[in-house]
Amino acid sequence: MSEASHSGLSQAQIAHFIEHGYVKLEGAFDGSLASQGRDRLWTAMGLSPDAPETWKQPVVRLGFMTGKPFVDAGNTPLLHASYDALVGEGRWLRPNGLGTFPVRFPSQNDPGDAGWHVDASFGTDNPDFMQWRVNVKSSGRALLMLFLFSDVGELDAPTKIRKGSHRAIAKQLLPAGEGGLTLGELAADGFASTADCEEVLATGEAGTVYLCHPFLVHSAQPHRGYKPRFMAQPPLLPKGEFDPSLPPSAVQIAIRRAIGMEL
Repeated sequence: MSEASHSGLSQAQIAHFIEHGYVKLEGAFDGSLASQGRDRLWTAMGLSPDAPETWKQPVVRLGFMTGKPFVDAGNTPLLHASYDALVGEGRWLRPNGLGTFPVRFPSQNDPGDAGWHVDASFGTDNPDFMQWRVNVKSSGRALLMLFLFSDVGELDAPTKIRKGSHRAIAKQLLPAGEGGLTLGELAADGFASTADCEEVLATGEAGTVYLCHPFLVHSAQPHRGYKPRFMAQPPLLPKGEFDPSLPPSAVQIAIRRAIGMEL
């Protein structure tokens, strides 16, 4: 990869992404967009921020949101430049919305959806999500992204990240070739190869975005705070399949280093 700087990310941030599997961007989109987005999400849920007695479920899942606040949040100049820096200029599709949104509420009830995993990227037409697939080229997914639409502290169900875990997953996927592995196959040992990775919490103010390597192992957790947590977890979609004639992107460099390929 060229050592020329990118307007979206510094060389240090790109190096952090390659080594650790994520980069945190504070102020990636404006707080007013986050507020507008929350208003629309409250409406979609049929709930009110002023009526906590109606918050009965620990998590409410909302699908892909295409309203203007979500489109604008996913397409700021900083984010576009950052997509270029990590995925390669012209190699990603402009987000036309954001989702899904697992809105997490303060609750003593276990939501039952916590568990270490990677987000699968193809074969998603199978009704059993444990049969969805990932391959070493990350076909179908350029990035995992976490968009914070509310302030998220340590008690507010921040996503847990296993720092550097993308390297172990790349090694695990390599022997499986183009067909890759299903999520069930990857999860069969509970992601034991990443158990010693340092754990990081995806906290931050509304408007923060975490851009993550597609192979990064992460987990939800229960909400033990006081205010609902609003976060989108969309993929950044690639424009096409891996093209070996192009210079390797930061995503690809991370994979190549993990599997011992020469750059």
